[in-house]
Amino acid sequence: MSAPTRPTGGAPGNDRRREAASARTAAAPLPGEASARAGWSVAPPRRLAMAYVLPLRWTDDTWLAELTGYLRWLASRVDVTVVDGSPPEVFARHELAWRGLVRHVPPDPALSGVNGKVRGVLTGVADARHEHVVIADDDVRYDEAGLRAVHHLLDRVDLVRPQNYFDPLPWHAYWDTGRTLLNRALGADYPGTLAVRRSTFLAMGGYDPDVLFENLELIRTVRAYGGTEAAPKGLYVRRLPPETAHFLGQRVRQAYDDLAQPARLVTALAILPALAAAVACRRPGLLLGAAVTTMAVAEVGRRRAGGTAVFPAATALAAPLWVLERGACSWLALAQRVFRGGVPYAGTRVHRAAHFERTLRARLRQR
Repeated sequence: MSAPTRPTGGAPGNDRRREAASARTAAAPLPGEASARAGWSVAPPRRLAMAYVLPLRWTDDTWLAELTGYLRWLASRVDVTVVDGSPPEVFARHELAWRGLVRHVPPDPALSGVNGKVRGVLTGVADARHEHVVIADDDVRYDEAGLRAVHHLLDRVDLVRPQNYFDPLPWHAYWDTGRTLLNRALGADYPGTLAVRRSTFLAMGGYDPDVLFENLELIRTVRAYGGTEAAPKGLYVRRLPPETAHFLGQRVRQAYDDLAQPARLVTALAILPALAAAVACRRPGLLLGAAVTTMAVAEVGRRRAGGTAVFPAATALAAPLWVLERGACSWLALAQRVFRGGVPYAGTRVHRAAHFERTLRARLRQR
């Protein structure tokens, strides 16, 4: 689960990036091209026949007021369920703050599994009152255009994979945006929100709560079931950046996710040996060339689907730094797997990052 994040900003501002994103959305003919506005409007809403599931586990309520404001806006547009695995005293404060606003429930006690977020999603989707269901972390902030785009896409596909962007952008959000841009250039990013058809989710039996990389597990389970997926790179959904300490604490854990993606893992593990070889051979030109190439690839990702409206130009410069970080953290993650049996998570250790699609397909055939 994600920790409480520092809320910055509220209703949409008038800065140049946000205006450009809104103008681009208004001109786009496809429902997948959602607005990149940084907040949410206060115009009279039109409710959608859609459920919104927010799995939550907080140990303090530092940012309760900001989240409550978002939930108040959200609840006027969609049916909201917060599945709250917080300690009892924190849960009680949430119950008081959100009474009459959203459905506030604990995770189903009959569910087991190490990943609390997945238990929350399983509970929330099972209780959802609509076929179209948005699943989002507590730091995700949809606007109305984004909700409507997801709603329209779920008429045609079983799973929608939006594109997150950070706003505001402290230094570590610039750093992590380098990862986002590389993912956009080479495929698709893994956001903090997905949307599914409830009937498909229930028919395939949900997804495994004993993995670390829960979004990849859900995506692969839908594919293994034979479901269809849309990952429009222009469907931008704002995300609040984590606090610095939380960001730093996630570095090895996020690198552990690559154990479910062997090609990425091998590439990451090769970075430090390649760097050491270039230094030993006194070939600084190789290092410079690699850095420039990495920034160029990130810039390709930044420019795709109007990404320049939400990704500042300087974010591409962070891509080589993120690559170096991933190269180092991948070795630490591999050591956690080999010598400790898994990566620390919520007071326990998780062994598996995610299942391979062929394994999930075999499981579903057996069912």
